[in-house]
Amino acid sequence: MRFVRELTSWLSGAAEADSFPYTPVLAEYHRVGKHFVEKELLALLDQIRAQVTASAPEPPTPAVRLLRDFLDVALDKWDGRYDYRSYLALRLLRLPCGADDGPGEEGDRHGGEGNRHDDGLARPDGARHGRDRLLVRLVADALAFELAPGDLLPEDRPSREVVAKRCRLGVRAASPALARLGLAGAVHDREPATAATLRALAAGLEPSGELPLRLSMLPVYVSHDEYLFIRVLQAYECLFAGLVDELRATIAALAAGRARQAADRLAYAGEQLTAAGPLFSLLATMQPAAFRTFRQYTEGASAIQSRSYKLMESLCRTPEGPRLESPAYHQVPEVLDRVRAGQPSVDEAFRAAVRDGLLSGPDGDLVEQAMRTFAAAVLQWRRTHHRLATRMLGPRPGTGYTEGTPYLAAVRSIPVFTSVTHDPSPPSRTDPTGGSTS
Repeated sequence: MRFVRELTSWLSGAAEADSFPYTPVLAEYHRVGKHFVEKELLALLDQIRAQVTASAPEPPTPAVRLLRDFLDVALDKWDGRYDYRSYLALRLLRLPCGADDGPGEEGDRHGGEGNRHDDGLARPDGARHGRDRLLVRLVADALAFELAPGDLLPEDRPSREVVAKRCRLGVRAASPALARLGLAGAVHDREPATAATLRALAAGLEPSGELPLRLSMLPVYVSHDEYLFIRVLQAYECLFAGLVDELRATIAALAAGRARQAADRLAYAGEQLTAAGPLFSLLATMQPAAFRTFRQYTEGASAIQSRSYKLMESLCRTPEGPRLESPAYHQVPEVLDRVRAGQPSVDEAFRAAVRDGLLSGPDGDLVEQAMRTFAAAVLQWRRTHHRLATRMLGPRPGTGYTEGTPYLAAVRSIPVFTSVTHDPSPPSRTDPTGGSTS
């Protein structure tokens, strides 16, 4: 087998991380799906990982770090630690993942917390633009796969009409980020040819990120639609990582009595979440039969394990006892520990600012309205998520040892904030998955 020959040749030579033969390894994973990779390859990769780890410099070079992260993702099932984060290869994308969800790993990749104002509060442009670039690249890559000929993930390929629809929705999903990057005019229509233009544009946004992006696609099966599924979920993880930054900045602004900055951060976060609606529309084009086929092999990986989402939720307000002690938080122990250690929240910071006289009159009203608008966006996201999951799964249980759609139904109306009132059932409008929101 080609991969055995190339890997053994690499091992017997200099075994430099920057010359590792990723291409044949990826080709084999894509040929059969991660769940069905032969033990011979897995054992060989495990041997390579041990050697790389033993000989790695401290601190590791970027090439060594990339290789180790890739091998950890590729061997998650072999190691018995397969979960949502490893399925989505978040570490390869340098998205927050557990202990490194602070400014360290994320900041190294995307410019940290951005430049600073003289008052010490973060200027958000650097981190925001980094995430916008990543989101565009994820969506563009998903569309490039839809348009590409070849045998990669050949099972249940969609019709030409579905591909055209995906291209339209994908360009729409990327458009807000392109506009924020000053590239709104670069993609001006929604035809498949424009999706190819988007891919070319995305490649130029961060050329050094092309290899990690390619390595972050390790489907468990050979179903065509799993590629789209992974990229959209990665895009949502990118989104929630951004919301976490905005909420942390909101808390800091409230503590400093800066109502306008707090409101602006919340408004930006709400706009981001609302503008991501076309990502749900993209997921809604998945073929339910194809989805149910590949999800058989994702047991153990569930969105309930999303640390970015739980951080976002817990930064809005401290979860109540039953929620905090539920499987939802025990699946993310790092977040649970932070909350138990007294992690601040927007709810708490708002109450403290009002109590201490830092917010009053128009300033208080401004922040309250921003909190209501953001809460409405979160509740809408939850309802759409539940509706889409119901369409795809029906009564089937979830894949992370959860009860699936009944869980989503139970948590979709949990209040986002309790310090301000908000309508949990806003007026009906078009749902990104094709239905009504009422």
